[in-house]
Amino acid sequence: MRILVTAAGSHGDVAPYTGLGVRLAEAGHEVALATHRSYRGVVERCGLEFRELPGDPRGGGGSSGKGGMLRRAKEFVGELGRGIAEVAEPGADVLLLSTSTAPLGWHVADATGTPSMGVYLQPVEPTGEFGPVVGGGRSLGRWGNRAAGRAALGVVDRLHRDAVAELRTRLGLPPLTGPAMRRRLANRQWPALHGFSSALVRRPADWRPGLDVVGNWWPAALDQLPDEVEEFLADGPAPVFIGFGSMGAGQGERLGRLAVQALRAAGRRGILQSGWAGLAPEAETDDVLTVGPLDHAALFPRVAAVVHHAGAGTAAAALRAGAPSVPVPVTADQPFWARRLTAVGAAVAPIPFADLTVERLAAAIRLAVDDPSHREHATAAAARMAKEDGAGRVLNAVARLARRTGA
Repeated sequence: MRILVTAAGSHGDVAPYTGLGVRLAEAGHEVALATHRSYRGVVERCGLEFRELPGDPRGGGGSSGKGGMLRRAKEFVGELGRGIAEVAEPGADVLLLSTSTAPLGWHVADATGTPSMGVYLQPVEPTGEFGPVVGGGRSLGRWGNRAAGRAALGVVDRLHRDAVAELRTRLGLPPLTGPAMRRRLANRQWPALHGFSSALVRRPADWRPGLDVVGNWWPAALDQLPDEVEEFLADGPAPVFIGFGSMGAGQGERLGRLAVQALRAAGRRGILQSGWAGLAPEAETDDVLTVGPLDHAALFPRVAAVVHHAGAGTAAAALRAGAPSVPVPVTADQPFWARRLTAVGAAVAPIPFADLTVERLAAAIRLAVDDPSHREHATAAAARMAKEDGAGRVLNAVARLARRTGA
């Protein structure tokens, strides 16, 4: 079958779909991954067809407040809406839609009659068991959680309203609101598989049929660790990894200085990943190594702890490695995953990015490394994750979907 996977956003929003695509291709399917131009090389190195989605996932730089973030998000969604129809035009037998592309992809599937399925990295369906992910998942009680979850979906629908209206006009479809589309999908029990581990979030008992938690699909493996990393790892005690992924743009100098000072106060060597912030020390020293993109699956089992922004992918990679976490969440779903890591005992209490100081980070690193319970809990969760096969569950679901629809 011809399978089109659509994914938009930062590296962590896209990378897991390379591994999913490879698994589908190994099963004999023709797989295309539609995402932003900056990921073309990664997609093609995996042997997958690349189709370009418009939009700059960096969103034009740092935050300028909530209003500025919402404005840029709406612009980003508008660009996606104008491009998602084009990536589907070459045709596909099945559409797999990520969390970020589904509110637009539903309408493309509606116009083309192509069977579709959600492949989500976050739980977005309202539930009484926890609050909305974008609010950090903090519980407001069962009724409050569901009400807050519906309100969060309302924000998403308003964000997509203009792009959806433009897209449906272009596709020759009658007007349809976001809430109406969601009701239609619920009535059909539209399937959405969630690519995170039940070791972190169990499937809520009040979710409708068709929504399942299946386990992670991991990014396709990169090359081996660079020689300089291997040499650094062999040259002393296990270091602490510090990286903030797509967060902290424009703050690399400040964050690099803070990270080095915290590592030295904690008495640990460190590996800094530059990321979008451009994280780097003021000067290279023997006890701190700065790296670019590399395979977290290869590195994290060999570090003493992982300091990270608690994006879904990095949080899962640290847990999979059995490494203690020091979560420093910034925005979006990151506070949710940070709390989940702490709740299962695999992380120290989160340090909000805005409250990050040398003293707080140094104390958190010492606690994460010196208290063996964090590694013990992370290792137990890793054993549970090893029994899950998220990509295999997607593969089986695609086969069922094809049989049911005759694709």
